[in-house]
Amino acid sequence: MQPSDIWKAHAGSSQSEGSALDMERNGCNHNCCPSPLQPIASAGQHSESSAAYFSWPTSTLMHGSAEGRANYFGNLQKGVLPGHLGRLPKGQQATTLLDLMIIRAFHSKILRRFSLGTAIGFRIRKGTLTDTPAILVFVARKVHWKWNSTTQCLPAVLEGPGGVWCDVDVVEFSYYGAPAPTPKEQLYDELVDGLRGSDPIVGSGSQVASLETYGTLGAIVKSRTGNKQVGFLTNRHVAVDLDYPNQKMFHPLPPNLGPGVYLGAVERATSFITDDVWYGIYAGTNPETFVRADGAFIPFADDFDISSVSTSVKGVGVIGDVKAIDLQSPIGSLIGRQVVKVGRSSGLTTGTVVAYALEYNDEKGICFFTDFLVVGENQQTFDLEGDSGSLIILTGQDGEKPQPIGIIWGGTANRGRLKLKSGQGPENWTSGVDLGRLLDLLELDLITTSEGLQGLFFTRYFGFVSIVIFISSNCCHSFVHSCPGRTKDHSSCCC
Repeated sequence: MQPSDIWKAHAGSSQSEGSALDMERNGCNHNCCPSPLQPIASAGQHSESSAAYFSWPTSTLMHGSAEGRANYFGNLQKGVLPGHLGRLPKGQQATTLLDLMIIRAFHSKILRRFSLGTAIGFRIRKGTLTDTPAILVFVARKVHWKWNSTTQCLPAVLEGPGGVWCDVDVVEFSYYGAPAPTPKEQLYDELVDGLRGSDPIVGSGSQVASLETYGTLGAIVKSRTGNKQVGFLTNRHVAVDLDYPNQKMFHPLPPNLGPGVYLGAVERATSFITDDVWYGIYAGTNPETFVRADGAFIPFADDFDISSVSTSVKGVGVIGDVKAIDLQSPIGSLIGRQVVKVGRSSGLTTGTVVAYALEYNDEKGICFFTDFLVVGENQQTFDLEGDSGSLIILTGQDGEKPQPIGIIWGGTANRGRLKLKSGQGPENWTSGVDLGRLLDLLELDLITTSEGLQGLFFTRYFGFVSIVIFISSNCCHSFVHSCPGRTKDHSSCCC
């Protein structure tokens, strides 16, 4: 999901991400011009590279997936569509994320006709989330129902297969046109200064940068494959830059731009994934549907001092394991939960998960998804420019450790906002990627304890020492045989 010409990059760059998606879609012979309902990336950047860094489906796979979903929902719809959408259904009210996903997919065609996009969550009343499960329908202007004709009104409820039903909640999305210029640095405090390089420790929330891009280190991770490399996770649009193919990352800045040390180079990354791979068959029936899976893995360089790495989150502390999003879990296990984030631009902020699985179409009819919508507390923005890559962390309950659920990839800035409460101004919102699915896709595991990191450090260090000793032993052995008079105890041998 990239900004179109009406959505310039939320960054220290004059080029929008729109060109990036166009380049990546060349293999599929599409050009993209997204709809206004769209976040903009929260990091300074140029366009993205399309070379070997992202997963992109072939047309054959897309067709097969779309055909399977069309048949699935087509068969469900035979004879079970509600005859009177205005009546209250007699079946069971939706209780899980999966229930809402199925109902939305069941009615996806009509919902796309009357909205800028949809998401799933709870009904919003006077700016407050209720406990009523609902499909959120975003419109450009929300007015009283009496000023709409019957054909312009959405039903109050929608019923899906088996009579499972939910409310429909119309939410206004206000578009403000071209944004006012935003300053590069928008917040200064001790925490933020530390994240930008005044702290000797690097970890979640720290600034990372390439030659033309800066963003935030999301989490310390290890590879599940190969030699189990230790590194960090951030957004792909932070780490991958078309103009600089080496894809090297530094903290806090590249040496040619300021003080900084080399962290490592991009090992693997991804941008867009087909929705059936991400959510399963229940995402929708649109033939071309893609999820923003914006992540990159950067292993620490061999000469980087890994003892300066911390697995705790500054301002938050020790975190727990990743919170996996199970579609069959109750809606309240995610929607309405309070979250925090620590980023290099805005530091520590708090917010609420107001919706899941935002879906919208671009002007070409291509459908996109993003996992989380987060709104900051007290009408404060949850993220600022440069916070891309920051962990979205569920606050702990009943003494539990805070659990990361996602990473930020974009926000609305001052271009378009959700109007959640009459009489108040619209609010900014932040977009996030499901961390659990992203880690699985990139074959990574989160490192959450210093003991786990130290164990990997010692394995890495002593593994290196063993190799050196082995090479030294062989070298000296050869040296003894090639130098008569040397003793085989290697006491006078040097390689």
